Amino acid sequence: MVAVELDKQANVFLLDAANYSAFRAGRRFRYNGGRAVESPCHLSPPHTGTWYVVVQPDVGTRVHASISVLAA
Repeated sequence: MVAVELDKQANVFLLDAANYSAFRAGRRFRYNGGRAVESPCHLSPPHTGTWYVVVQPDVGTRVHASISVLAA
């Protein structure tokens, strides 16, 4: 599980390698997470592997985020 602390609302996506690649290329992608309105938000990967956390602020804003990996 990961905990993401934010100073503002933002979209938070937990992506595997294939979906992270699709996200970077501007294609459709699948993710865990979504709009984080409370901090911290907690996300759990659905299976083992390498995972990427993407924090996407609203257009024209900045968001400060910190990510912690929590023990299972």
